[in-house]
Amino acid sequence: MKELTKAEEEVMQQLWKLKEANVAAMIEEMPEPKPAYNTVSTIVRILESKGFVGYKKVGRGHDYFPLVEKDSYSKFSMTKLMNNYFDGSMKSMLSFFVKKNDLSTTELEEILKEINKKQ
Repeated sequence: MKELTKAEEEVMQQLWKLKEANVAAMIEEMPEPKPAYNTVSTIVRILESKGFVGYKKVGRGHDYFPLVEKDSYSKFSMTKLMNNYFDGSMKSMLSFFVKKNDLSTTELEEILKEINKKQ
């Protein structure tokens, strides 16, 4: 899987949220200042060439939809982060986030419950 740029990821976030949309609908959901139509249209075509986005013709335009699930890309991104910054150690990565985010005992217990559900 290819890594997305920040701009590409922002567009994908909108598509994952909307499930299917044209460029105008994606822009409508974006925060201010909204990007130009041509900018988003270009990014969508790049995402299509990378295999992240598909489309169907609707009248004279296109409706776009994600071909890569958000969970799949999240897993890819987190694995890359873990490998690049924590020598592939999940323990080191989790320890880092616990320390840096000053998690409460309650939050840690909730995380442990989630981990135990998986086992």
